[in-house]
Amino acid sequence: MSAIKPTGVRPHEKFEGVYFVSFEDGTERLATRNLTPGKRVYGEPLVQWEGAEYRIWNPYRSKLAAAILNGLKEMPIRRGTRILYLGAASGTTVSHISDIVGPEGVIYSVEFSARVFREFVEKIIDQGRTNCIPILADARYPEQYAAIVKTVDVAYIDIAQPFQAKILADNADVFLRKHGYVMLVIKAMSIDVTRAPDETFKREIDHLKERGFEIVDMVHLEPYDVAHAMVVARRTW
Repeated sequence: MSAIKPTGVRPHEKFEGVYFVSFEDGTERLATRNLTPGKRVYGEPLVQWEGAEYRIWNPYRSKLAAAILNGLKEMPIRRGTRILYLGAASGTTVSHISDIVGPEGVIYSVEFSARVFREFVEKIIDQGRTNCIPILADARYPEQYAAIVKTVDVAYIDIAQPFQAKILADNADVFLRKHGYVMLVIKAMSIDVTRAPDETFKREIDHLKERGFEIVDMVHLEPYDVAHAMVVARRTW
Protein backbone atom coordinates (compact mmCIF):
# COMPACT_ATOMS: atom_id res chain seq x y z
CA MET A 1 0.00 0.00 0.00
CA SER A 2 2.70 2.49 0.97
CA ALA A 3 4.39 2.07 -2.44
CA ILE A 4 1.20 2.86 -4.39
CA LYS A 5 0.80 6.55 -5.13
CA PRO A 6 -2.48 8.38 -4.54
CA THR A 7 -4.19 9.90 -7.56
CA GLY A 8 -6.85 11.91 -5.76
CA VAL A 9 -8.93 12.55 -2.65
CA ARG A 10 -12.66 13.19 -2.65
CA PRO A 11 -15.02 13.90 0.24
CA HIS A 12 -17.71 11.40 1.14
CA GLU A 13 -20.95 12.45 -0.53
CA LYS A 14 -22.84 12.62 2.79
CA PHE A 15 -20.52 12.53 5.79
CA GLU A 16 -18.46 15.57 6.72
CA GLY A 17 -14.83 14.80 7.51
CA VAL A 18 -14.84 11.42 5.74
CA TYR A 19 -12.91 10.95 2.49
CA PHE A 20 -12.03 8.46 -0.20
CA VAL A 21 -8.44 8.25 -1.42
CA SER A 22 -7.93 6.81 -4.90
CA PHE A 23 -4.70 5.11 -5.96
CA GLU A 24 -2.94 4.52 -9.24
CA ASP A 25 -3.82 0.80 -9.17
CA GLY A 26 -7.51 1.74 -9.40
CA THR A 27 -8.41 1.05 -5.75
CA GLU A 28 -10.13 3.48 -3.42
CA ARG A 29 -9.84 3.54 0.37
CA LEU A 30 -11.76 5.25 3.15
CA ALA A 31 -9.82 7.91 5.09
CA THR A 32 -9.94 10.85 7.48
CA ARG A 33 -7.76 13.95 7.49
CA ASN A 34 -5.05 13.55 10.13
CA LEU A 35 -5.52 15.84 13.13
CA THR A 36 -1.93 15.09 14.22
CA PRO A 37 0.12 15.02 11.00
CA GLY A 38 2.98 12.55 10.88
CA LYS A 39 1.55 10.39 13.67
CA ARG A 40 -0.08 6.98 13.31
CA VAL A 41 -2.34 5.23 15.83
CA TYR A 42 -2.46 1.59 14.67
CA GLY A 43 0.04 1.38 11.82
CA GLU A 44 -2.34 2.83 9.24
CA PRO A 45 -0.90 4.25 6.00
CA LEU A 46 -0.53 8.03 5.79
CA VAL A 47 -1.24 9.72 2.46
CA GLN A 48 -0.15 13.20 1.38
CA TRP A 49 -2.38 15.07 -1.05
CA GLU A 50 -2.43 18.78 -1.90
CA GLY A 51 -0.81 19.89 1.33
CA ALA A 52 -2.93 17.72 3.63
CA GLU A 53 -2.32 14.35 5.26
CA TYR A 54 -4.94 11.60 5.33
CA ARG A 55 -5.07 8.41 7.40
CA ILE A 56 -6.41 5.30 5.69
CA TRP A 57 -9.35 3.98 7.72
CA ASN A 58 -9.34 0.18 7.92
CA PRO A 59 -12.88 -1.34 8.03
CA TYR A 60 -11.46 -4.60 9.41
CA ARG A 61 -10.16 -2.65 12.41
CA SER A 62 -13.04 -0.18 12.87
CA LYS A 63 -16.73 -1.06 12.90
CA LEU A 64 -17.72 2.50 12.08
CA ALA A 65 -15.63 2.34 8.91
CA ALA A 66 -17.28 -0.99 8.07
CA ALA A 67 -20.73 0.53 8.56
CA ILE A 68 -19.92 3.48 6.30
CA LEU A 69 -18.64 1.20 3.53
CA ASN A 70 -21.74 -0.98 3.91
CA GLY A 71 -24.02 1.94 3.14
CA LEU A 72 -24.79 3.63 6.47
CA LYS A 73 -27.37 6.32 5.63
CA GLU A 74 -26.85 8.66 8.56
CA MET A 75 -23.82 9.36 10.74
CA PRO A 76 -24.44 12.11 13.29
CA ILE A 77 -20.73 12.84 13.77
CA ARG A 78 -19.22 15.96 12.23
CA ARG A 79 -16.92 18.85 13.10
CA GLY A 80 -17.64 20.09 16.61
CA THR A 81 -19.73 17.09 17.73
CA ARG A 82 -19.52 16.12 21.41
CA ILE A 83 -19.46 12.35 21.89
CA LEU A 84 -19.57 9.86 24.73
CA TYR A 85 -17.72 6.78 23.46
CA LEU A 86 -18.22 3.64 25.54
CA GLY A 87 -15.63 0.95 24.91
CA ALA A 88 -12.80 3.09 23.60
CA ALA A 89 -10.35 0.14 23.56
CA SER A 90 -6.91 1.18 22.28
CA GLY A 91 -8.35 4.03 20.24
CA THR A 92 -8.58 2.92 16.60
CA THR A 93 -12.10 4.21 15.90
CA VAL A 94 -11.81 7.01 18.44
CA SER A 95 -8.79 8.35 16.56
CA HIS A 96 -10.70 8.62 13.29
CA ILE A 97 -13.65 10.25 15.07
CA SER A 98 -11.09 12.62 16.59
CA ASP A 99 -10.04 13.58 13.06
CA ILE A 100 -13.66 14.19 12.07
CA VAL A 101 -14.83 16.30 15.03
CA GLY A 102 -11.64 18.36 15.04
CA PRO A 103 -10.42 20.68 17.80
CA GLU A 104 -13.95 22.03 18.30
CA GLY A 105 -15.33 18.62 19.24
CA VAL A 106 -14.73 16.33 22.20
CA ILE A 107 -14.78 12.58 22.74
CA TYR A 108 -15.28 11.35 26.30
CA SER A 109 -13.58 7.98 25.92
CA VAL A 110 -14.60 5.35 28.48
CA GLU A 111 -12.62 2.10 28.80
CA PHE A 112 -12.85 -0.54 31.52
CA SER A 113 -9.62 -2.53 31.04
CA ALA A 114 -6.64 -0.87 32.75
CA ARG A 115 -4.19 -2.50 30.35
CA VAL A 116 -6.06 -1.38 27.25
CA PHE A 117 -6.60 2.04 28.81
CA ARG A 118 -2.82 2.49 29.09
CA GLU A 119 -2.52 1.70 25.38
CA PHE A 120 -5.22 4.27 24.67
CA VAL A 121 -3.35 6.94 26.59
CA GLU A 122 -0.09 6.13 24.80
CA LYS A 123 -1.60 6.04 21.32
CA ILE A 124 -4.15 8.83 21.63
CA ILE A 125 -3.44 11.23 24.47
CA ASP A 126 0.36 11.15 24.40
CA GLN A 127 0.25 11.69 20.63
CA GLY A 128 -1.49 15.05 21.01
CA ARG A 129 -5.17 14.32 20.41
CA THR A 130 -6.40 16.92 22.85
CA ASN A 131 -10.07 16.50 21.89
CA CYS A 132 -10.10 13.06 23.53
CA ILE A 133 -10.70 12.76 27.28
CA PRO A 134 -9.68 9.34 28.67
CA ILE A 135 -11.90 7.85 31.39
CA LEU A 136 -11.06 4.57 33.14
CA ALA A 137 -14.47 3.32 34.27
CA ASP A 138 -17.20 0.71 33.83
CA ALA A 139 -19.81 1.81 31.27
CA ARG A 140 -22.51 0.01 33.28
CA TYR A 141 -22.17 2.67 35.97
CA PRO A 142 -22.38 6.15 34.43
CA GLU A 143 -22.36 7.71 37.88
CA GLN A 144 -18.63 6.85 38.02
CA TYR A 145 -17.88 9.58 35.46
CA ALA A 146 -20.84 11.92 35.86
CA ALA A 147 -18.54 14.61 37.25
CA ILE A 148 -16.38 14.50 34.11
CA VAL A 149 -18.77 14.13 31.17
CA LYS A 150 -20.84 17.07 30.02
CA THR A 151 -23.94 16.90 27.83
CA VAL A 152 -23.19 15.17 24.51
CA ASP A 153 -24.71 15.12 21.03
CA VAL A 154 -23.98 11.42 20.43
CA ALA A 155 -23.57 8.39 22.69
CA TYR A 156 -21.65 5.56 20.99
CA ILE A 157 -21.11 2.08 22.37
CA ASP A 158 -18.85 -0.77 21.24
CA ILE A 159 -18.44 -3.21 24.11
CA ALA A 160 -18.40 -7.00 24.37
CA GLN A 161 -21.02 -7.40 27.08
CA PRO A 162 -24.64 -8.51 27.38
CA PHE A 163 -27.34 -5.81 27.58
CA GLN A 164 -25.49 -3.46 25.22
CA ALA A 165 -28.62 -1.46 24.36
CA LYS A 166 -29.51 -1.09 28.04
CA ILE A 167 -26.04 0.19 28.93
CA LEU A 168 -26.21 2.67 26.07
CA ALA A 169 -29.69 3.89 27.03
CA ASP A 170 -28.70 4.23 30.69
CA ASN A 171 -25.81 6.48 29.69
CA ALA A 172 -28.01 8.43 27.29
CA ASP A 173 -30.46 9.13 30.12
CA VAL A 174 -27.66 10.86 32.00
CA PHE A 175 -25.62 12.58 29.28
CA LEU A 176 -27.45 12.83 25.95
CA ARG A 177 -28.97 16.11 24.85
CA LYS A 178 -32.60 16.46 23.78
CA HIS A 179 -33.19 14.69 20.44
CA GLY A 180 -29.59 13.48 20.49
CA TYR A 181 -28.31 10.38 18.72
CA VAL A 182 -27.03 7.00 19.83
CA MET A 183 -24.85 4.60 17.86
CA LEU A 184 -24.92 0.96 18.92
CA VAL A 185 -22.51 -1.70 17.71
CA ILE A 186 -24.36 -4.95 18.37
CA LYS A 187 -22.03 -7.91 18.92
CA ALA A 188 -24.50 -10.77 18.75
CA MET A 189 -22.14 -13.47 20.04
CA SER A 190 -21.22 -11.34 23.07
CA ILE A 191 -24.87 -11.05 24.04
CA ASP A 192 -26.23 -14.57 23.51
CA VAL A 193 -24.42 -17.36 21.67
CA THR A 194 -27.56 -19.53 21.75
CA ARG A 195 -29.65 -17.17 19.60
CA ALA A 196 -29.47 -16.42 15.90
CA PRO A 197 -27.81 -13.03 15.33
CA ASP A 198 -30.97 -11.54 13.78
CA GLU A 199 -32.92 -12.41 16.95
CA THR A 200 -30.33 -10.63 19.06
CA PHE A 201 -30.31 -7.60 16.76
CA LYS A 202 -34.10 -7.35 17.07
CA ARG A 203 -34.02 -7.65 20.84
CA GLU A 204 -31.46 -4.88 21.22
CA ILE A 205 -33.29 -2.63 18.78
CA ASP A 206 -36.59 -3.24 20.57
CA HIS A 207 -34.96 -2.18 23.83
CA LEU A 208 -33.87 1.12 22.29
CA LYS A 209 -37.42 1.70 21.06
CA GLU A 210 -38.80 0.97 24.53
CA ARG A 211 -36.39 3.54 25.96
CA GLY A 212 -37.64 6.29 23.66
CA PHE A 213 -35.45 6.04 20.57
CA GLU A 214 -36.46 6.11 16.93
CA ILE A 215 -34.35 3.81 14.74
CA VAL A 216 -32.75 5.80 11.94
CA ASP A 217 -30.68 3.08 10.30
CA MET A 218 -29.24 -0.39 10.79
CA VAL A 219 -26.54 -2.08 8.71
CA HIS A 220 -24.84 -5.45 8.99
CA LEU A 221 -21.06 -5.37 9.10
CA GLU A 222 -20.17 -8.45 7.04
CA PRO A 223 -17.69 -9.19 5.53
CA TYR A 224 -15.65 -7.03 7.89
CA ASP A 225 -17.18 -8.42 11.11
CA VAL A 226 -19.36 -11.51 11.37
CA ALA A 227 -22.61 -11.37 13.40
CA HIS A 228 -22.23 -7.62 14.03
CA ALA A 229 -24.53 -4.72 13.19
CA MET A 230 -24.46 -0.95 13.57
CA VAL A 231 -27.63 0.81 14.70
CA VAL A 232 -28.17 4.58 14.61
CA ALA A 233 -31.13 5.95 16.58
CA ARG A 234 -32.44 9.35 17.64
CA ARG A 235 -34.08 10.19 20.95
CA THR A 236 -37.71 11.18 20.49
CA TRP A 237 -37.77 13.52 23.47
